[in-house]
Amino acid sequence: MSAGWPTVMLGDVTRLDLNREPIDPSKSYPMVGVLSFGRGLFDREPIENGNTSYKHFLRLKPDHIVMSQLFGWEGALALSDNRFAGKYVSPQFPTFLSNESRLDRNFLGWLMRRPSFWSDLATRASGMGDRRRTLNPGAFFACEIPLPPIAEQRRLVTRIEKLVAGLREAQDLRASLNDETASLPRSLLSHSKSNRTIKVRECCSLRPPDVTVDPLTEYHFAGVYSFGRGVFRGQIKLGNEFSYPKLTRLRAGNFVYPKLMAWEGALGVVPPECDGLVVSTEFPVFEINHEVMLPEVIDTYFRSPEIWPMLSGESGGTNVRRRRLNPQDFLNLEIPWPDRNTQDSLRQCVRRLGEIKSLQAKTAAELDAMLPAILDKAFKGEL
Repeated sequence: MSAGWPTVMLGDVTRLDLNREPIDPSKSYPMVGVLSFGRGLFDREPIENGNTSYKHFLRLKPDHIVMSQLFGWEGALALSDNRFAGKYVSPQFPTFLSNESRLDRNFLGWLMRRPSFWSDLATRASGMGDRRRTLNPGAFFACEIPLPPIAEQRRLVTRIEKLVAGLREAQDLRASLNDETASLPRSLLSHSKSNRTIKVRECCSLRPPDVTVDPLTEYHFAGVYSFGRGVFRGQIKLGNEFSYPKLTRLRAGNFVYPKLMAWEGALGVVPPECDGLVVSTEFPVFEINHEVMLPEVIDTYFRSPEIWPMLSGESGGTNVRRRRLNPQDFLNLEIPWPDRNTQDSLRQCVRRLGEIKSLQAKTAAELDAMLPAILDKAFKGEL
């Protein structure tokens, strides 16, 4: 912090403002929550028909400062605005107003996004264990903050917002580039000159479970994200922590999906970083015959959003959340069978895009680190 700025306790420049509203069972309450790590407010499911144990809710004003008593110590603090005005938080989210003649609330909003502020709050939390720590308004009031003159606060807010706008533009461009590059392999597949199709069973074979579970052995599980986001490294569990007697050990290049979620795009080829992990018998695993079809082709096809409704049709179950894609139904699906030249081109495209994504990940990390650096300079008086 700038050595030239005085410090004050938040209790000197903010006050508690609890706009209580008794619960009316005939009323619907649009609810709001606070994301951790300085990520702001978000809309929650409304509460209907008095379906709550609380006697009252707190109605938000556009100029409120909101703190989660349970998670404020990890950055669950935010500013309200016109989007959330008139909506509600539970009594677990005390609300405050700032003395605008001394403290610009947007200046405080940026300060509250600093991990050092969360750490200060954490020292004032009560309770045992991270998930049981709670904060009362007194903990918020006891925090000390730098307080430059109000004109300097507003200048800094304008400067921060200008820099952050540029940062967000760069992040949006990166996200747009990610979307565009992801569509390239699908474009190659859809514009293939070959009109041939093949049943999945002609290029893939179902692997039987090959791991007998030992209750005292640790097993590192893999999972499959929905919406075409691929296979990932999951939890490590002891054999006595689950009921499956058999598992399947994955090999890089296998194809896998969860029976229950395939219909919403949870399918993918196993990447090298997941080689050797295991899945339960709820995850059919398939060996791909590379002589017939390259894994990159199958992976690209089943990551295409327009394909997922077809999987929904193949999935059994009446409730949308209980639909299951049976392995035999999957093997009977007809999929495009491009000529070998197209398959090779698609493989090269996927590999090149993998290299680009690696560079983009580094860029993303650099962009993510810029906001803390901007705030650090701002509150040192260096902007």
